[in-house]
Amino acid sequence: MRTWVEPVVAGSQLASSFYETGLLLAVKGYYNQTSTLSNSSSEDMLQKSISNFYIIYNLIIKLTPLPSAYILAKIGDKGKRKIALCVPLVGLFISNLFLLFVNLWDWPIQVMFGTAAFNGLCGWFTAYWPAVMALASLDSSAKRRSLRLIFTECTFGLAGFIGSLISGHIFVYQVANHPGILLACCSLASYTFCLLYVAFILKTPHCEVNTKEDTMSRIATAQAEDQADREEVPTERSSLINSSSENATHGQTYITASFSKVTIYLLFLSAILYNSAVNGNEDVINFFVLKKPLSWGPVEVGYGNAAAYMIFITSFIGVFVFSRCLQDLSMVIFGMFSFFVGVLVMAFVRWTYLYYVARLAMMFSLIPVPTIRAILSKATKESTYGKVFAVLQMTMGVVAVATSTAFIAIYQVTLDWFSGFSFIVISIVTFISFIPISVIACKTYTRKGSHKTQE
Repeated sequence: MRTWVEPVVAGSQLASSFYETGLLLAVKGYYNQTSTLSNSSSEDMLQKSISNFYIIYNLIIKLTPLPSAYILAKIGDKGKRKIALCVPLVGLFISNLFLLFVNLWDWPIQVMFGTAAFNGLCGWFTAYWPAVMALASLDSSAKRRSLRLIFTECTFGLAGFIGSLISGHIFVYQVANHPGILLACCSLASYTFCLLYVAFILKTPHCEVNTKEDTMSRIATAQAEDQADREEVPTERSSLINSSSENATHGQTYITASFSKVTIYLLFLSAILYNSAVNGNEDVINFFVLKKPLSWGPVEVGYGNAAAYMIFITSFIGVFVFSRCLQDLSMVIFGMFSFFVGVLVMAFVRWTYLYYVARLAMMFSLIPVPTIRAILSKATKESTYGKVFAVLQMTMGVVAVATSTAFIAIYQVTLDWFSGFSFIVISIVTFISFIPISVIACKTYTRKGSHKTQE
């Protein structure tokens, strides 16, 4: 049980959900004080001020982690996976600490740009999540890996659901006439638990780190065992073993062919496009729910975020059920379609109940990315999990920050005549992400049919 990384995932996401709600409402409160909401144009200016803040904030926090994330991934692959996990948690802790200072002493909200830079230099989510995925992959078998990774995502979502559900209620509780202070303190306490758990309780699963001496030793051991088997095993049993070995070799050749470089590149492309659509959707929703006709307050924002995190739980249930009858690629396509429908509904949301209808349509939208990670982990060595996941996360982060900026800009331009237009653009990007994964599915099923024919 000490190898389970899920307690860290739960604690950090609980803290993160507190932080996200607290930051959004702190930004709204800051710009609300500097403007008067006497007419609709003033409200539009407030929307643009909040969205401009998040454009700069997202650019800083999503681009600065790139060098440190790759360095931390290499450190983790050398066996020091706790370091790769602790450093991002320290950055997140410091960011929450400064949000507390902003709420307590009425500092300018622009201070959070500096904390975003520090958080990024510590690796942020770009380094944190690959470290989590590497630990979860090492602690699971290849057969059950898709289920294990989506279970980790489910833990992430369940903690976010609970945190978001109560974050609005905690935010409105004032300490020294300042809202948000208690929320920031709860977040800091949760991050402190995570750091202590990683430092003193978490045990890193065994990871095979390849060195020259280890390789030579394994070769010598294998040769000795092979020689002993040849001397001791009877002829019939030997022929049976040889036959099984041939079948295993043939199967391994087939698996290797299935995971060619082109296939891996297509998996990367599909994950990157889909992730950019998902991130862009969440970024635009943050502003969309604050304006008319929804005009949500702190409690409603918390409930809306909780509904978003419920998708993690329903996606886990979906993988648990569908993995019995569907293959990984089919589940990826199914999850993408779920998100595609939900985004189209979100474009036409004018009442609160329609928002929850859109979230319901997205109930399996978290299946694709962790399932693609599981497919990639089966095609790579254990000693390279950290680098593979880090490169994927870094690439997704760079593309996501560019596309999110574009989606927010589209939202600002179309705010007056159709505020849901950006969701239609996001749905188009989602449809494009279908294409690479569909090509892989067609190639895989064709190859399997050919393989069965040959047998």
